[in-house]
Amino acid sequence: CEDCGKSLVGECKLHGPLIRAKDRVIPSRARLTLPHYLTLRVLELRAGNQQILGVFAKKVIQKRTQFGPYVGQLSTKLTRYDESRLVLQVLKDGGKYFLDTPNEDCGNWMMFVRLARNQEEQTLVAYQHCGEVYFTTVKPIEPHTELKVWYAADYAKFMEASAVFIKEESDVCPLPPIAKEPVDPWICSSCRSTFTTFALLESHQCIHKDRV
Repeated sequence: CEDCGKSLVGECKLHGPLIRAKDRVIPSRARLTLPHYLTLRVLELRAGNQQILGVFAKKVIQKRTQFGPYVGQLSTKLTRYDESRLVLQVLKDGGKYFLDTPNEDCGNWMMFVRLARNQEEQTLVAYQHCGEVYFTTVKPIEPHTELKVWYAADYAKFMEASAVFIKEESDVCPLPPIAKEPVDPWICSSCRSTFTTFALLESHQCIHKDRV
């Protein structure tokens, strides 16, 4: 104790315990890789206070937008299985390996994307390219829409899965609806004009290039 100059086992009976200062909580690697126009939302609470997260768009994301590659550890078996997420495998050096994400520091934000239960709610398609897995949008994604993925046709054959997966509704009680966040506009870095979609911003920036 610096006040009475004694070396004690435990707290000082005269001056009491020390004031403990906690370190700042640092987001996991997976959360830090989330693009600025996407956000994570808590959708369900399961036993043991386990949170089920979903990835939602904050801005309009145009069709044929590619995300990836998916970051995970190559493994011969999965250490973490979640029925709401896709199981992913890749072909490396003639062997078939799982892309395993035992925790949030071993993957990127794509590990939070939930699987599509049917073709109507599917917004992303998963496929393998050069030993990596990528997700690509199959239609424009509106703000506040959840990104959901299923296998591309060839990748479904590789994974020995059906082309479209239909999952029954779970008995888990979802949280109350979350108030929609304001949609952030796409801003031109040259003149600070704002646009509702990335495609409009790209078209506008062509004007600046022509002037130059």
